[in-house]
Amino acid sequence: MSFPSWRYFPTNEQPPEWAYQLVSAISGYADDISTLAGNRPSSNEVLATIAPALTSLGYTVEAGRSRVGKVRRPVLFGENGVPALTYEVDAAHDEIGIVVEVEAGRGARSNADYRDLVRSSLIVDARFLVLLLPVEYRFKSGLGTGVEYAYRNTTDLLTAVYASNRLRFPFDGIVLVGY
Repeated sequence: MSFPSWRYFPTNEQPPEWAYQLVSAISGYADDISTLAGNRPSSNEVLATIAPALTSLGYTVEAGRSRVGKVRRPVLFGENGVPALTYEVDAAHDEIGIVVEVEAGRGARSNADYRDLVRSSLIVDARFLVLLLPVEYRFKSGLGTGVEYAYRNTTDLLTAVYASNRLRFPFDGIVLVGY
């Protein structure tokens, strides 16, 4: 299996060139973030690892947990055209209109993909969503150990959404990346 796994939605369209460039840039980090290789990185660790590659491709990347380092994008505007509601994203490419969200354990265990899909849909000028999820997330709970397959589950979700035509996202496309 090549690293990373990825899919573009809608599946009846050729992925844009930037998607190939993004995946190629991430491919060099398999030893650090591949969950199939036994890594269990947090979403912040994944983002920090791939941040140099994203930055080299023109993305603005979250630079820490402080308010200053956050990447905020507008959702609603208020008085005098000032953003009244903004959402934090992990990275963005404003020229192309890409929003990037990286999930790890929370994404695998608590359906963060749904939250990311809805919230990113509301961001002004977001034309594309890139969602990075673990292929395998191994966890321990009070009931023992288990594995969540976040990438596969979200692939199934997006396949169903695009096939049914009952729900439409406002994106030109979604790139789902399994690490």
